[in-house]
Amino acid sequence: MDCSLPESYTLPVNPEPDLLTPLRRYWGYDAFRPLQERIVSSLLAGRDTCVVMPTGGGKSLCYQLPAAMSPDKTVIVISPLIALMEDQVAQLGQMGISAGLLNSSITQGEQGRVIDKARAGKYRLLYLSPERLAREDTIEWLRDVPILFFAIDEAHCISEWGHEFRPEYRLLSRLRTHFPDRAIAAFTASATQHVRHDIIRQLALREPDKYIASFHRPNLRYVVRACSASAQMELLLRAMRSYGNENVIVYAPTIATVESTVDFLEVNGIPSIGYHGKMNAADRRRNQERWMADEVRVMVGTIAFGLGINKAAVRAVIHLSLPKSIEQFYQEAGRAGRDGLPADCAMLWQKKDAGLHAFFIGKINDPDEKRRAWQRYDDIRGFVESSSCRHMRICGHFGENKKWTSCGACDVCGYVPDWLSVPVDEPSRKRKRSRSRVTSPAPMSVTRSWEAPAPLSQTARTQDLSGVDPGLREYLREWRRDTAKEQNVSAFIVMTDATLNEICRIRPNSISRLRQIIGMGERKAELYGGQIFDALRRFSGGARAAAPDKKMTPSEQTKLLVENGKTLDEIAVIRGRRRSTIVSTVSDLVERGVLHFQNSWVAEERQRQIEAAASKLGLDTFTPIKEVLPEDFTYDEIRLVVAKLRRAGGQSFSAPA
Repeated sequence: MDCSLPESYTLPVNPEPDLLTPLRRYWGYDAFRPLQERIVSSLLAGRDTCVVMPTGGGKSLCYQLPAAMSPDKTVIVISPLIALMEDQVAQLGQMGISAGLLNSSITQGEQGRVIDKARAGKYRLLYLSPERLAREDTIEWLRDVPILFFAIDEAHCISEWGHEFRPEYRLLSRLRTHFPDRAIAAFTASATQHVRHDIIRQLALREPDKYIASFHRPNLRYVVRACSASAQMELLLRAMRSYGNENVIVYAPTIATVESTVDFLEVNGIPSIGYHGKMNAADRRRNQERWMADEVRVMVGTIAFGLGINKAAVRAVIHLSLPKSIEQFYQEAGRAGRDGLPADCAMLWQKKDAGLHAFFIGKINDPDEKRRAWQRYDDIRGFVESSSCRHMRICGHFGENKKWTSCGACDVCGYVPDWLSVPVDEPSRKRKRSRSRVTSPAPMSVTRSWEAPAPLSQTARTQDLSGVDPGLREYLREWRRDTAKEQNVSAFIVMTDATLNEICRIRPNSISRLRQIIGMGERKAELYGGQIFDALRRFSGGARAAAPDKKMTPSEQTKLLVENGKTLDEIAVIRGRRRSTIVSTVSDLVERGVLHFQNSWVAEERQRQIEAAASKLGLDTFTPIKEVLPEDFTYDEIRLVVAKLRRAGGQSFSAPA
C-alpha cells in the first residue's frame, strides 16, 4: 500500500484560529477539557491524529468543532452504532450544526437525498457505518464530497487485540488509498499500547499527532466484591435503594440473568428495564429511549448495551459477573460519572464466572485468538484478586505508571459505599493475590499526554445539589422528558443534568442570563428559553411534577394473565420475557399459594413421573430429579411440579443448586 503524499500536496498553514468563540456559541462552554484544544488544532492543520481519551473526556467535540468552523467542508465520521449516530446528529441539529447520517434505518429515497446534500456540501458532519464505507458505490460518491477529514470512532475495533474487534473495520485501511490527501483521525476510549500501535498501522496514519489522555478517572470509585448468588442479589438491592432516584446501569452476564434481575428489582419496588441482543430492535430502542429520557432510572443489560451511550449523569455501574477483560470493564464502568461528579463502579462477581470464562476459552480453535483470550483472562483475574490500588492497576494495564500511596477512591484504598459497609450473611473471603501468570505492563512512551487531577477529597464524594430545589429539579426533569418525547430525541439532547441543575440554582429570567449557564449555547438558549421561563413561572405559581403511576409488579402482571386464561408461552410474549423466566415466576406464585397449579402446564402422566422421582430424591434441588427422568423432560416441567409439591408439603422455598 502506497501511503506517501502526492508531490503537489502540502500541509495547510493556518493562522491560529479562534476556538473559544465557536465553543461558546455552539456548546455553551467557556473552556476546553484537557487535550481538546490541541486535538482540534491538529485536525484543523490537516494532521493525521490518534486520540485515546477515556469515556466522558469529550472525544466527539474534538472532531465536531473543526467541522462547525469549516462552512465549506464536511467531516466524515465512521461510527459503529445507529443509536450513536442518531443521537449525535440530533444533538448537532439542536446546536445549529448541519449533520446527516446514512444507515439501514432510513429509506432508500431518504438515503439518496442525504447523498445529494453531501455532494453539495450541505453537511458539516456526515455519519457512516463501517459497513457502508466498505461499499464500492460509497467510495465513488464520496469522491464528490468536499471532505475535511475522516474521523474513526471506536477505533480499537480495528485491532484483533482490541476487546471489541470487528472485521469490517479492517476495510477502513482503504481510506488512505482512495483519499491520500485527506487526514484521518482515530478515536478510542480504551486501547493498550499494543492496540494503539495496531490502530496506527492498520489505518496507515502518517506520523500522526498522538494524544494519550490519562486513564485515571478520579471521580470514579472502583469496588470489587466476590460473593455468592444470594449475597449478590441482596447487595444489588441495597445499592439500588442507596442511589435513590439517580441513573444506574447494571451489567448482567446472560439474557436469563437480565430478565430475572429486572423482575427481582421490580418486585422490590425498583422500576427497571432490560436490554439484550435477543430482543427485537424496536423493543431495544424503546427501552433505551425510556432510560435515556429518565422515565426509568435503572437499565439492566448484557454487554450489548452501552456502546455509544452518551448519558452524563449515571451515578453507578454495577457488574454482576466477571468481565472478559480489563478493557471491557474500564469501558463499561466508564459510562458512570461522565458529568465529572462522583460515581460508583462496582463488580459483584462469583467464583464460577472465572470457570465459565476458562471453559469458553478452551473451545477457541484459533491459537492466536486463544492466546489473546488467556492474556485477557489473566489480566482481569489479576485485577479482581489484587491487593493493590484499583486505579493504579487500571492505569498500569494501559501503560501509564502512577506513584501515589493511596487513591482514596477504591475498596483497596479504603473506599466502601454505605450499601457495602454492612456484611451480608455469608462467610467472609480473603482476597487472593494475583496469579503468577499476571505481569505488569511496561511503562508507556506518550506524545502530548496530560496528568489527571489528584483523587477526590472525602468532602467531594457526593453530587453537588446545593442550592437546588428538589421539587423544581423534578419539575424541570418532567418538562425535559415531555420535550424530548415531542421531538423524538433523548432527554440529554434537550439538556444535560448539569445544565438543568444550574438553571434551578440561578432561575434565569432572560436569554442573556440563560446564556451564562454552562452548556447553554446560542441556538439552544433561543430554542428553549421561552419554555424554560414559562416552566419557572409555573413552578413559582404552585405547579409540581406529576406523581408517578403505581404499576403492577411482574408477579402481579403474570398472575393476572394466568387468571385471564393465557398460556405460559403467551405470557412470555406479552411480557417480553423468555418462557423460563415466566415459569420461574409462576412456580414461585404456586409455592407461595398465590396461584393454583394447572394441569395444562404439565401433562398428568409426566407429573406422576416427576412426583415419583421427587419422592425418592427430595425437593431441595432439580438436577438429581432431571438426571433420573427421560431426556425429554425439561427443567420447566420439573420446576412447576416441584413447586406444587412444596406447597402441598408446606416446605419453604429454597433456591435450587
